[in-house]
Amino acid sequence: MSCYELAMEFKRKFPSTVAWRIFQNSKVVDQHVNPDENITYAFVGQKNESPFDIFQTAAIAITNKRIMIGQKRILFGYSLNSVTPDLYNDMQIYQGLIWGKLVIDTVNEQVVISNLSKDALVELETVISSFMMEEKMKYGQEKRLEKN
Repeated sequence: MSCYELAMEFKRKFPSTVAWRIFQNSKVVDQHVNPDENITYAFVGQKNESPFDIFQTAAIAITNKRIMIGQKRILFGYSLNSVTPDLYNDMQIYQGLIWGKLVIDTVNEQVVISNLSKDALVELETVISSFMMEEKMKYGQEKRLEKN
């Protein structure tokens, strides 16, 4: 499935998540998916810290190899962040009065996705944690095999 189809499925399931331009943001992710990658889960949210800034929507996709965060700029260009399992440190979930926030901590930066439906937080934590724990174990096994 494409990032857009999965993101729209997420948006239908959790309609209180604030997101705009889902098709354009998903298109950024879809064009950067490698031939040996499959998108397993996708969601949308605001890539910023502020619950009042609702104009930084991003499409976030979890593939079988990494997490991708795509944003199409309003006039021209786009940005894409990629979080691979070896750069992933941990994740924090915050639930506020109206929306929730997800913080993915990496070696280099913190990626903040805000204005998420409070109901989506448990599912997002489960999906991302499960993926990263599984991939980190594979990564650790590969490193041990390289040393031997």
